[in-house]
Amino acid sequence: MKRILSSILVITISAAAFAQTHYAQEFLHKQPPRVPDYVAFAGDTIRFDRSDYFERMDRELVSFTYMHTNTTLMLKKSERYFGQIVPILKREGIPEDLKYLMAIESNLDPKALSSAGAAGLWQFTKATAQTYGLEVTAEVDERYNIEKETLAACKYLKSAYEKYGDWMTVAASYNAGQAGISRRLSDQKQKTALELWLPEETARYMYRLLAVKMLFENPTLFGFYVDANDMYPYYPPKETVNVSGTISSLVDFAISHGTTYRKLKEANLWLRDSKLTVKPGKTYKIIIP
Repeated sequence: MKRILSSILVITISAAAFAQTHYAQEFLHKQPPRVPDYVAFAGDTIRFDRSDYFERMDRELVSFTYMHTNTTLMLKKSERYFGQIVPILKREGIPEDLKYLMAIESNLDPKALSSAGAAGLWQFTKATAQTYGLEVTAEVDERYNIEKETLAACKYLKSAYEKYGDWMTVAASYNAGQAGISRRLSDQKQKTALELWLPEETARYMYRLLAVKMLFENPTLFGFYVDANDMYPYYPPKETVNVSGTISSLVDFAISHGTTYRKLKEANLWLRDSKLTVKPGKTYKIIIP
């Protein structure tokens, strides 16, 4: 009896040891990618042959490797939102790499609203949105209109690049504002934000941008495996309706166009009420999903 129990115990221990080894090999998240020699971004080359650059980049690579939920969902949503935004960036003369600003701003969540009141994929505050021509009212908030908010972001990025001539500095200004970056460049007598002493959030922001580019271009380096079947597709609208008169009920409007209020609102997040008041001479484009 003792011999049988001993055999069972040995088998149990061996099985447990095997299982532990097997699962460790299969499910243990791989180590973060090593810091590369350089990253090419928007036509510039950022090298990591200095210890300060190297360590800052290493921190962000580690961070993205272990942000499992947000990172996985961003990868799944990338086809849907990059597919809509990249053509606008190209048309406006903005390097495609600047699409990654949107990823670190909102995690590719078109409904994102920060504690500071910044909204949408590009995270405009109300004041900045209005400065760049977006309407923000109780009924209409164009910070949630993907095409219009992207065009507003392009205006900002172009104006910042005209001022700085350096896309990493443009990125820093997107986080900290042009006034703050310009003042620090002047006070610290530098030409690029990479050489500035900055608040921690902004200092990390630039390296997060480089890390997220690496992530989207090669997610398996970070231990993420999202294939084409896992991607959330973009569904083009059935039609787009030009509206130049007030709609008293968006519920009735949706039904009359063969859809539901829920689907209409999901496709037009910028519609913030159950009605739409249209002033004389104004026209809105409403997507019919």
